[in-house]
Amino acid sequence: MPKLVLCILIAFLVSFLLTPVVMKIGIRIGAVDKPNERKVHTRIITRIGGVAIFGGFMVASLLMQELSHQAWGLLLSGTMIMILGLVDDLKGISPKIKLLGQIIAALVLVSFGVQVDFITNPFNGGIISLGFLSIPVTVFWVIGMSNAVNLIDGLDGLAAGVSAIAAVTLAVIAWTQGQFTTVYLALFLAAAALGFLRYNFNPAKLFMGDCGSLFLGYILGALAVMGLSKGATVISLFIPVIILGIPILDTFFAIIRRFTNKKPIFQADKGHLHHRLLEMGLSHKQTVVVIYAITLLLGSSAVLLTMLTTAQSVLIMIGISVVILLGADRIGIITGKSVYRRLQGNKVKHSIGN
Repeated sequence: MPKLVLCILIAFLVSFLLTPVVMKIGIRIGAVDKPNERKVHTRIITRIGGVAIFGGFMVASLLMQELSHQAWGLLLSGTMIMILGLVDDLKGISPKIKLLGQIIAALVLVSFGVQVDFITNPFNGGIISLGFLSIPVTVFWVIGMSNAVNLIDGLDGLAAGVSAIAAVTLAVIAWTQGQFTTVYLALFLAAAALGFLRYNFNPAKLFMGDCGSLFLGYILGALAVMGLSKGATVISLFIPVIILGIPILDTFFAIIRRFTNKKPIFQADKGHLHHRLLEMGLSHKQTVVVIYAITLLLGSSAVLLTMLTTAQSVLIMIGISVVILLGADRIGIITGKSVYRRLQGNKVKHSIGN
């Protein structure tokens, strides 16, 4: 335990101390993010801050030394993802090349034994073996999570804070299941993200870039497979989805929104959750804190589900799903309809009626 606490502190300090160094290097080499109509910031800012998060996580993980074969696979493939994101931040690469790089990294992870071997049957509590589908399901999951966190990285401190909360939740549940390697790695990731957050919270002094957001999402997705998919309980299938609910749902609704509006799925828009909350009148900081609170609530719900009976868990899952769908429709992140324009339209109709 003392060694674990020391390594957590090291992860935080390395990230905290390395961030300003990375910030200066980014400015010197021109790795900066310029403002445009989609972005909230109004000045040029360094965009490779994820290197500091990666550094804190890796140093702490290597110092811990109590790493399994799967953990080494995670560190290797995670390094590949970070480098892929860094190249994209520095030079820019096509979506196809980026996807190919993510697939290769995910396959490296699988080669070290990190994969989803089964899912639980919610109807009878049995186990459904995935067989030959195990590898594609695992690859799809970790790549999906990597890109999901990348998509929510739209406000100062949002991706780092959400990832830290999700990582701590993963650690808590993994601890109850005796998956201690996952506990260590998840806490190191949370500490590294928090060290970076000191400089990334609004007003941000630098951004994490793709090297940070892709890395955070990838590690979270991999840790969910390592620590939570091994439990043979009915509800275990849904735990990672609940913990990582914000990035997953935001990505899911973005796909639906763009498809229904007949726009390319990979075309960026301003219909994400954080954009809608800003449109409703919340400030930058208020929006981020609200999403933190939602993530914390989802994380707490995930922990609670592991302590309840199957019937109770299913009822809570249904309740959570209904609330999420109603809330998403209310603020317009499913249809993409502007909240402001909708409110204005209602005022106009009301005036005409009078």
